[in-house]
Amino acid sequence: MTPTPHEVLLFVLEGQRYALPSADVRELARAVSLTPLPHAPDVVEGLLNLRGKLLPVLDLRRRFRLPPRPLSPSDHFIIARAGPRDVGLRVDRAEGLLSLEPGTLDETPRELPGVGYVAGAVKLPDGLVLVHDLRTFLSEAESLALASALTAVPGAS
Repeated sequence: MTPTPHEVLLFVLEGQRYALPSADVRELARAVSLTPLPHAPDVVEGLLNLRGKLLPVLDLRRRFRLPPRPLSPSDHFIIARAGPRDVGLRVDRAEGLLSLEPGTLDETPRELPGVGYVAGAVKLPDGLVLVHDLRTFLSEAESLALASALTAVPGAS
C-alpha cells in the first residue's frame, strides 16, 4: 500500500493532468533519444542514459491507452522510483509540485474496480487529478521480463 503523499508532482499527458507522489520522484530531465531494449515488456519505451546510468523509460501513453506520439524535444522525463528500481516516465510536460492539505487526497479511486495504478485523487479548482502509484505500475510478469531484459545490458539497472 502506498503511504499517503503530502506533496505531488503534477504533469500533463495528452492534455490531461496527472500526479505522482513527490517522494517517488528523483528528478526531471529533458527528453532525449532512447535506445530500444530488446525483449522488454511493451510498456517499456526504451533505455535512457542518465549520466552513465541506464534506466528503462516506461510508456505512460501505452499504459493509459492514449494515442502514441513520437518523442518530442519538448517532452520531459520524470525520473522516479517504481518499486525496486528507478525508471523514467516520458510526459508532455511537468508542471511542478503541489502541497496537499490534510484530507485533500481522496483514496476512493484506488479501491474501484478497473482503476489501476492509482493511489488516490485530488480535487483542484480546475478539475480532478489522479495520483498514480508507481509501485503497482508494472505487473509481476512485466517486472520479471524487464529484469531479464536489463540483465543483458551492462550498466542497466
